[in-house]
Amino acid sequence: MRVSTRVEYGLMALVDIAIHSENGESVSTTEIADRQGISQKYLEQILPLLRQAKLIKAQKGLRGGYRLTKPAEEISLAEILNALDDSILAPMDVPKNEGNDALRGCLNDCLWKKINEQLAEFAKHKTLGEFLVECRGKLADGWDLYII
Repeated sequence: MRVSTRVEYGLMALVDIAIHSENGESVSTTEIADRQGISQKYLEQILPLLRQAKLIKAQKGLRGGYRLTKPAEEISLAEILNALDDSILAPMDVPKNEGNDALRGCLNDCLWKKINEQLAEFAKHKTLGEFLVECRGKLADGWDLYII
């Protein structure tokens, strides 16, 4: 499956915000861009999408930045994906079978539609909180490689 950089970077930014704002502090675009290697200009185009979806809120001022609007356990992956690209989880538009195109119809009904439905169901039930737990586990495992 291929996703756009907007979706990939948006998800990275949201995870970064979730991790670094747990103690109530806001996370600036500069901090996210530096930590994740994302262009700050591009990030400033992506974050408003998450804000419009009411997943993050902005705080102005000297220590301004972004925080989650609700606990990570209450944010579904579907909400995030739909905020960044509403076509990923959209039902497939299956073309009508014309003539002897029975095999294409079978592929669409028996494979592509089912894959799309499974992805949508997974995204609906997977939360940002669960994702964070898995990420922390993977990141913690990687730290062992750097101990001298």
